[in-house]
Amino acid sequence: MAFFCFMEKIYDVVIVGAGPVGLATAIGLRKHGIENVLVIDQTRAFRQVGHGLDLLPNGLKALKCLDSNAYEEVRKTSVRLFNPQQSNNEKTVKTNQEQKPPNTSPRWVYKNLQGQLIRSIPLGFDDWFKDYGEGRVSVPWYDLQRTLRHLLPQEQVQANHRCIDVVDEPENGCVRIDCVSNTSIETNPYGHWTNEDKHNNTQFESSNPVPKQLETKSLRAKLIIAADGINSTIRKVLYKDSPYRDFAQPKYSGFTAISCMETAEIPSELWTELQDKFFQDSSIVTLSNDQVFSDQPWIEKPRLMLFRKRSSQVGYIITLALPLDLLQGKSGSSLINLAVQELEKGGFPHILKQLVRSSPPTNMQQRPYYIHRATISDPIQIPSKIDINTDEYPVKFQPSWSSGRVVLVGDAAHGMPPFTAQGANQGLEDALAIATIIANIALENNWDDKQAIATAFEKYEHLRRPFVTYVQKATLTGFPHSSNEKWQEYHQQVYCRNFDQVVEALL
Repeated sequence: MAFFCFMEKIYDVVIVGAGPVGLATAIGLRKHGIENVLVIDQTRAFRQVGHGLDLLPNGLKALKCLDSNAYEEVRKTSVRLFNPQQSNNEKTVKTNQEQKPPNTSPRWVYKNLQGQLIRSIPLGFDDWFKDYGEGRVSVPWYDLQRTLRHLLPQEQVQANHRCIDVVDEPENGCVRIDCVSNTSIETNPYGHWTNEDKHNNTQFESSNPVPKQLETKSLRAKLIIAADGINSTIRKVLYKDSPYRDFAQPKYSGFTAISCMETAEIPSELWTELQDKFFQDSSIVTLSNDQVFSDQPWIEKPRLMLFRKRSSQVGYIITLALPLDLLQGKSGSSLINLAVQELEKGGFPHILKQLVRSSPPTNMQQRPYYIHRATISDPIQIPSKIDINTDEYPVKFQPSWSSGRVVLVGDAAHGMPPFTAQGANQGLEDALAIATIIANIALENNWDDKQAIATAFEKYEHLRRPFVTYVQKATLTGFPHSSNEKWQEYHQQVYCRNFDQVVEALL
């Protein structure tokens, strides 16, 4: 295995991970005048993967603070969930333009199993802007990545660089990253849906041997930002020989989802009943065995999200609290049986079980949701290396987000399930915070001051960790759903912050 080292080139910053968070960070750094930046990603080529995601007021505010041009471009790219999409096809554009606008803003409706309304959330940009000072957009993951990538010089974003090691080189005043070219596309078990023949029972370890015929390229940088997702290789390297080693791998959250994104043509009677009882004027509805608000844990109840597609076409996603081993090795037919069994336990009506039974087995997918906690308080999970009394445990244990010249952002620092749609949005907040911190390092010319770098990264953690802990708690417990007051409080806490004040706190 040959190593190619180009000592004459030391980047100011190398960002590992060319997802939206890594790209937004690079855009923010360039906005601050730091142009000696490289973004690398392990994918062999940028390709159309991933489902849609929601950018909510806090994420859009952070993006606007990073770069107003990036914010405007993302708004142009965004689509409203389940609305007709524009395309470059003239016929499609004309058809869309001829359609009459809806009388009201599209809404995401929550109902109980009797079809009674629990809550209705508007999906329109203007509705959210009026309430929170910023809007809401839905955008396919790949379109968001492509939009941000095109705002950077092409040579600054390089695919086919899978990181395998990070080595401090104090004699050169930098960090070395060893990367290898991929020979195959590897499924990320923590970030994608899987079907019966692609179950996520294997995990890439940073210690995997590199085939001898591959050449490993070494890059050097004054700082490294790890934006390489919940299954972060950089985090594994940082934690490998530290008290945090037990937290290198993300943990199963206890929740999973079973989905059929496109059912077969369902009987007209079933379609009519779904339409009349649940959909009505909505294209997307979430159903659970809830009263308006309940003392029972909302998060542990089965939830079925229905979305209406073209005529007589329905898709669904069922979120369940299940042991991970119940999913392993399940065929499409087995997933249907498991879903129906759980719906029966949850008291779901016959119509919804009939919908699941009519699903084509080949269209069935499952996705276990993983988490990398920002703060750990479970005493069973505390590493043995930490000096603790067996009868009295620390209230909190906080795996570090940085080491020397390397810092974690986004899902690499605090990945979580998508129940509150905050993964990407919290990542964009990280991007704003870390770009601001590094811009100040550059302004003070502290590239070689290890103490100044450590202090800056500690400030980033001190600002971001408590808030991410709050969001993760809301995600895993569903406490905002316990009362209308907590629902409103959560939205105020998350969406209504002043990001100018956030930036000021970092300087």
